[in-house]
Amino acid sequence: MIMTTSEEENNIIILGCGIIGLSTAYYLSLSPTNTSPIILIDPTPDLFSSASGFAGGFLAKDWFSPSLAPLGALSFNEHTRLAAENNGREKWGYTPSTCISYIQHHDGSKQQRRGDDWLRSGTSRVNAAPVEAEQDERRRPVWLRKKEGDKVEVISEEGTTAQVDPRRLCEWLLEEVKNRGGVVMYPAKTTQVVRDEATGGIKGVKVKDSKDGSERVIKGNKIVITAGVWTPGVFKTLFSEARVEMKVGSLAGHSIVVRTPVWDATQGKRECHAVFTTHEKDFCPEMFSRLGGEGEIYFAGLNDSTLEVQNPEVGKAMPLEEQRELLREAVGDIIGGSDGDLEVVREGLCFRPVTEWGAPIVSRITEEDLGARAGDGGVWVAAGHGPWGIAMSLGTGVVMAEMVEEKETRVDVSGLGYHGSS
Repeated sequence: MIMTTSEEENNIIILGCGIIGLSTAYYLSLSPTNTSPIILIDPTPDLFSSASGFAGGFLAKDWFSPSLAPLGALSFNEHTRLAAENNGREKWGYTPSTCISYIQHHDGSKQQRRGDDWLRSGTSRVNAAPVEAEQDERRRPVWLRKKEGDKVEVISEEGTTAQVDPRRLCEWLLEEVKNRGGVVMYPAKTTQVVRDEATGGIKGVKVKDSKDGSERVIKGNKIVITAGVWTPGVFKTLFSEARVEMKVGSLAGHSIVVRTPVWDATQGKRECHAVFTTHEKDFCPEMFSRLGGEGEIYFAGLNDSTLEVQNPEVGKAMPLEEQRELLREAVGDIIGGSDGDLEVVREGLCFRPVTEWGAPIVSRITEEDLGARAGDGGVWVAAGHGPWGIAMSLGTGVVMAEMVEEKETRVDVSGLGYHGSS
């Protein structure tokens, strides 16, 4: 629904109401020096219907390349702090977790891969020697099916990994922003930038209500684009004269959430795990046990960079049947409990925003690259976080809020530009 907005002329306009946009709005709403109303605009009829609602919610502190390390550490610390101060364990399932590489026995006919190979590829720091095998085995998740010849390795250090339910975190952030006067407009499409006739500077944006077709102008000279995989289209629509493109692509991912009586997070102080493994159908499953309800296990790893991105105005994307069946088969192979005991809670397809250089864009766009005057305001972009969108969300929100307020950023993100990571 489109909500009534302030007639103020100095609104901060955030295009995209996923976890990056909400994190930015949240920290702006906390800033004692920000007096501008915050307006988030999103074209989807169902908020959190892509990566922000269907991601795994795995958090890591120091598994990042050098250009990402400061932002990753800041974000992890913010996740920890917010959870401690706001009962995050109950409200969005925040909990420390143990990261496991599950190595299944094979017949030796082909070289065995590890489920955590992607973590060891240079984009992370999982190089610490595993502890003794017996200690590792004692950390095996109770819900992981045990097979002859398999083994587990603990690949995280204590206090460096955690877990959240991303949708519940988004819902909490949204309520916090609204409680401080922030406004969300959806489903609504931003169609053009409104400029000052005398100076050419940014004066606002024109917004079209997707339900009744009515249009209105939202005034404000600060525009933050946090539209995930749709960022390039939003940027091009608003700044067709720009000399640069926002090169953000898509990595589509299928997922399934199940319950099994073998895992019940409500019984005592059960430990949550992140498990990485391989499957004979040539993909690398990743599983995250969650708190809340009767305990859920998120199962994913089936990704596709060629799948066409869905129009966000349609709403939730529907999983492909072949991929659904493959995930269900893999769940039965790996997660303990008989087939009749496994309850499918939900299935999803989301589009993760990625860049060719493997690092997000967290940057202000220069007037030269915009190809037009920004005036007294400016344009900022935060997108392309790949599989680390939830993990880096809060840190990104911190630095984006600081950028918008023209403050020195808490950590160095100068290497996260739109021309490529440096």
